Amino acid sequence: MHFDTLKGWLDWQESLHPKSIDLGLDRVTEVYSRLITSSIRPTTITVAGTNGKGSSIAFLEAIYRAQGLRVGAYTSPHILKYNERIKIDGTAVADALLCSAFERIEAVRNNISLSYFEFSTLAALDIFSRANLDIQLLEVGLGGRLDAVNIIDPDAAIITSICIDHTAWLGNTRDAIAVEKAGIFRKNTPAIIGDINPPQSLLDCAVNIDAKLLRIGHEFTYTRSTNNWTWTNGETTLNNLPPPKLQGTHQYRNASAVITAISTLQERIPVSELAIQQGLRNVNLPGRFQLINTEPAVLLDVSHNPQAAQTLVEYLQIEFKNTAVHAVFTMMGDKDLPGVIKLMQPCIKHWYISPLDNPRNSTEADLKKAFALCNNTHVSFGFTDFLSAFNAAKIQALADNGLILVFGSFFLVSEYLSCLNAQQGETL
Repeated sequence: MHFDTLKGWLDWQESLHPKSIDLGLDRVTEVYSRLITSSIRPTTITVAGTNGKGSSIAFLEAIYRAQGLRVGAYTSPHILKYNERIKIDGTAVADALLCSAFERIEAVRNNISLSYFEFSTLAALDIFSRANLDIQLLEVGLGGRLDAVNIIDPDAAIITSICIDHTAWLGNTRDAIAVEKAGIFRKNTPAIIGDINPPQSLLDCAVNIDAKLLRIGHEFTYTRSTNNWTWTNGETTLNNLPPPKLQGTHQYRNASAVITAISTLQERIPVSELAIQQGLRNVNLPGRFQLINTEPAVLLDVSHNPQAAQTLVEYLQIEFKNTAVHAVFTMMGDKDLPGVIKLMQPCIKHWYISPLDNPRNSTEADLKKAFALCNNTHVSFGFTDFLSAFNAAKIQALADNGLILVFGSFFLVSEYLSCLNAQQGETL
């Protein structure tokens, strides 16, 4: 199969495999062994977790780049363009590079069926193998044990947090989900845990395979002061670190786990304290507590489960305590709608439910049911598209000098940023 455009390749990939999510390593491992025959690969850090994966990759990328190293970063999903998933030195790869990688994958795939995500992972690994990288950063898409990223043995592994999400694939308890995520751990390899209350099963998995277990609050920790913070692992202490550019108190936990991973690889890839400071100051990640300084102001956040919603609540209570918040909102149908609504409703004056052209999105009936369960009547339905929901929120936010919050889904944040870009720099 051959296509001349990236869109052609992606449209075909979406139709090729019968399941959008098909966990398992046999198929992707077989294709990878044909695609990349060299045993030499860049130093690798793999990141899994329910929330905080993207932030952790962003911290790692910023710090290693500040050190002057050549860095490849693979993340998902994208917000605006597919190319965002695969970056080299902070820049999304070009269409031509992706198309060439897909050509090579197709040339060795034979009759093995691959999912959309598996194609993406193989393309990233193929491109990175040709890019003369110093380090590659891999974000797990779903779970860990059976995720395509896990075909690579990491030199350090980070698990950011464990909460209830993707229960159809990972289980419906934190202990069950933790076992799936712990699949990225390897024997005699640093296993960094950034969850302040990790399930016992996560710790057991690390111990059972003789991984080098490093837990926040135990083997490493951090303390905050008014204008800076301190990280220590008992042997090394970094004082007067600048606050992370990424907003939210949870980012100190993510940054601490990242610095711990970097410290475990110091003999292989030395990183200076100055590079760590610069990385913390310069890190950037769209869609996470991203404030757009328009009139009214717009806050973007991709949070889509209760743990992320709780973090968003804490941020709003600190930064927008006395501000009327008007939320443009929807979520995918497999998420905990009542759980998120219940947590968020004390902070939100009114909700505006945006439709999305996505088969995974919650139906209006399901959304109405979830709001009814939460006894929440401060909600408006019936909008024809995102822009109509946003404009309704804008009118009310302007009237009471409030804030527009766009949250609940990567796809919803993408809608806003797409509309913003379509205005060629003009605000909505």
